[in-house]
Amino acid sequence: MDYTTIRYEVDQAIATITFNRPEKMNTLDTLMKNELFDAFDRVDTDDAVRVVVVTGAGKAFCAGADISGGPDGFFDPEGGSIRKPDGSLDYASPAARDTGGELGLRIFALKKPIIGAINGAAVGVGVTMTLPMDIRLASENARFGFVFTRRGIVPECASTWFLPRVVGISKALQWCYSGEVFPAAEALAGGLVSQVVPAEELLPAAYAIARGIADNTAPVSIALTRQMMWRGLGLDDPMEAHKIESRSVLSRTLSADAKEGVASFLEKRPAVFPLKVSEDMPDFFPWWTERPYG
Repeated sequence: MDYTTIRYEVDQAIATITFNRPEKMNTLDTLMKNELFDAFDRVDTDDAVRVVVVTGAGKAFCAGADISGGPDGFFDPEGGSIRKPDGSLDYASPAARDTGGELGLRIFALKKPIIGAINGAAVGVGVTMTLPMDIRLASENARFGFVFTRRGIVPECASTWFLPRVVGISKALQWCYSGEVFPAAEALAGGLVSQVVPAEELLPAAYAIARGIADNTAPVSIALTRQMMWRGLGLDDPMEAHKIESRSVLSRTLSADAKEGVASFLEKRPAVFPLKVSEDMPDFFPWWTERPYG
C-alpha cells in the first residue's frame, strides 16, 4: 500500500510511523486508520523491524478524530448501516464499532514494542490510541485531552479498559470527567507519560530507548513478554500468570535463543539471537484464544 496520510520508514531495525496530515492537525480519518492497520501488519511480519516509534508531523501528534463532516466522522462509512430497517440502532452492525477502538486493539495485538513520541496535541483518539503503546514520551509542547464529555460523547478506543490501568481509576475519571486539555507536566505527574523533554530531544530520546531494545534483546522473548504483560492485566488470579510464565520459561529455556544468550554472556560479546517472530513463536501462542480472559 502507498501511504498518503502517514509516513513509514525503517532504519537500523526501528520503524518510524509518522502521522502526516499536518494541515488537519493529523486528525484520524478512515484512510489513516486503514493505512495504520497496513503499517502495523508490516511491522509484525517484517523480522528486520524490532521496535516501532510513532510520532506526528508538524505541531500536532493527533488532534483526535476528523469530524469536519459532523458526528458521523466517528464511524467508518465503509462499514455499512448503523440502523435496522425499522430505523432503530443496530448495535451488532460492523459499522457500529468504534473505529478508534479497532485501532487500539490492533496496537494491543502487536508483537513488537511500540513507543509513542508525542510531539504536540494529543486529544481524543489522539491520546487514547497511545494507551496500548508500551512507552510514551512527550515533548514540552505536548498537550493532552480526554475531551469526550465536552463533545457529548464518551471515552473510546478501549480507553475505559486501558486508562485506569495506566494511571489509576481516580486520575482516569478526573481527566475524563473534566474533559480539560492539560500540559505535558501534568501528564508526567499523572503517570500518562514516562518522560517530558524539549522538542528537539523527543525523537532522539525515543530512538535511544528503541535502540537499547533492538540491539540487546531476543525478538521472540520480547513478543512473548509484551503479550504476557498486557494480557496479564485481565487475569483473575496470579496462578493464571504462573501457567503462562511456566510455558514460556520452559519453551525459551530450551530454545536456540537461550543458548545464544548464555554463550554471549559467558564470552562477553553481543548476542545474535537466531529465532524470528514471523516463524518461531512457541506452539502455545496465542494462548489467550483458549479461554475468554484474552
